[in-house]
Amino acid sequence: MTTSYSHCQLIADSGSTKTDWALLAGETLVCQCQTQGINPFHQSAEVIDRVLREELLPSLPPDATVGHVAFYGSGLRPELQPMMRQLLMSAFLHADVQAEGDLLGAARAVCGRAEGIACILGTGANSGLYDGQNIVMNTPPLGYILGDEGSGAVLGRQFLNLIFKESAQSALREAFLSEFHLTMADVIDRVYRQPLANRWLASLSPFIHRNLDRDGVRSMVIDNFRQFFRRNLTAYQRQDLPVGFVGSMAFYYRSELEVAAEAEGYCVGTVLKSPLEGLIAYHQAENF
Repeated sequence: MTTSYSHCQLIADSGSTKTDWALLAGETLVCQCQTQGINPFHQSAEVIDRVLREELLPSLPPDATVGHVAFYGSGLRPELQPMMRQLLMSAFLHADVQAEGDLLGAARAVCGRAEGIACILGTGANSGLYDGQNIVMNTPPLGYILGDEGSGAVLGRQFLNLIFKESAQSALREAFLSEFHLTMADVIDRVYRQPLANRWLASLSPFIHRNLDRDGVRSMVIDNFRQFFRRNLTAYQRQDLPVGFVGSMAFYYRSELEVAAEAEGYCVGTVLKSPLEGLIAYHQAENF
């Protein structure tokens, strides 16, 4: 006997490498699936349409009727949202569709319908002041060269600076070069000549985390987070609000994040590795 699901909600959290999907029937989680990443800033409409039809649709129950789609994605700038909505409406003909940026998704995941400050700390960094419905203020993150304080990319950059410039870090430097089979020349080449240096820098985070007890490493991590609060959240002038986070940096370094927050006069709220869990809860409570 098969179960029929009518008027379901389809929730998506999308990055450049993968998209996580959740299908809800009322408050019941019907299924979750994963497709390749969808980023309309880097992908054409044809590529995105193919992902939806060849990867997503075959993964959903054939008897499920989708009445609402909530898509949250990185790279989904306001000028690209109509295209994304149109593609989703073409795949789900009877659905009401919303396509929003990942920062609003993060805010709904960690703040729900309450005021708060929502932050993303992963490879990159972002933040926004959230009024319970919309992002009403956003400090531009500026990327890992000009900004992105608190991110994995910036932490990786600071770590390399620490081990190569401070003679007291010679043992840690040798341990790093040995584990990654690198020389200093290789590091320079990887950062300055190879593509996606930000992702490579962020990929050093697990090594950094394993070496938090080494002299100077934990204080470096805390300082990275303190700079995030100072450079990005000060403009909101709302230290009375909880600060929620999504992303691997916030999740794995929560202890250091809380130390930094307290030092800067903020209170850490909900912390999630991925926003999907929070988005499921948000949309389960939503009437549509």
